[in-house]
Amino acid sequence: MPELRHGPISDSWVIIAAERAKRPSDFITDEKNNGLKIEPAQCSFCPGNEGKTPPEIFAVRERGGPNSPNWKVRVVPNKYPALQTYAELGRAGIGFFDKMHGVGAHEVIIETPAHHADLADLPLEQIKLNIDVFVRRIRELMKNDWFRYILLFKNHGATAGASLSHPHSQLIATPVLPSEVRHRIKAAQNYYEKKERCIFCDLIIQECTLGGERIVEERDGYVVWSPYDARFPFALTIFPKYHLHDFTLMNEGQKRELARVLKRTLLRLKLLLNDPPFNMVLQTSPNPIPRPGKPGYWATLQYDYHWHIEILPRLTRVAGFEWGTGFYINPMPPEEAAKHLRAVALPEGI
Repeated sequence: MPELRHGPISDSWVIIAAERAKRPSDFITDEKNNGLKIEPAQCSFCPGNEGKTPPEIFAVRERGGPNSPNWKVRVVPNKYPALQTYAELGRAGIGFFDKMHGVGAHEVIIETPAHHADLADLPLEQIKLNIDVFVRRIRELMKNDWFRYILLFKNHGATAGASLSHPHSQLIATPVLPSEVRHRIKAAQNYYEKKERCIFCDLIIQECTLGGERIVEERDGYVVWSPYDARFPFALTIFPKYHLHDFTLMNEGQKRELARVLKRTLLRLKLLLNDPPFNMVLQTSPNPIPRPGKPGYWATLQYDYHWHIEILPRLTRVAGFEWGTGFYINPMPPEEAAKHLRAVALPEGI
């Protein structure tokens, strides 16, 4: 029978349509790279084609100067940025409406020189190097007081919104706090105010101790599970078991362990679902800059928030019902998804 579910963080309902449940093989699609079959010679992200991108912002390279080959990870401005630099914010009101300049930043992190690789296929040291670059760029963008939030995300496959198949992630800095992030933070603040505990830490304890049927993996200081109110089939969340509100504050050991769990998690999805298109999103704390007239705005952030990574396979389509109601229909119960993913045989040594 169908079941309506509501979690403590997201202010939305999900319909778990168990009667529509399918086998993992029923979700396999060949749409992932539809329209993205560009060869390395034409790919602007491949070594030797550095002149096809805007001048790089940062790179890790073995030798050579800026915008030359022999790099390991490269960061460039997005050629068609969603937001960009302005001399002022330009806040203004127009009757009932508000507007401001499209202030922000939009960067592309090219994860590897290897055109045909996926993040799941990269050596652990290369994944760790990417995490180092993520941290470095988020920290740098946080130095700008106008940037209220920095979102790290990855679109893998055409169905997930990627325009190039070469492995890459993106960073967008926004001058306002997105409403979904604001809601998560508010839920965490309210919970902490009542109980003086982190709501995410309590969720981790509950998921790990009450049967663990949604747990995919608990290892190396991290836990991976399919959320109780998962909006999409095989949706996963990676949480650090240690409490930390800000992704950029990880130590070297924690980053190395994250590389391992990220590789294993992406490999599980790739092996089970034949490399599905997905979106990966980092949910970290906002830029803790002082707010005019609100000296205590982020007073408890380090205690009540908890960074995490969401991985959302794009195996079903959002249609009229979802747009009209805000309800999502998930035909794969999270408990079943976790069971299938736990059963995936991973290569030894990771």
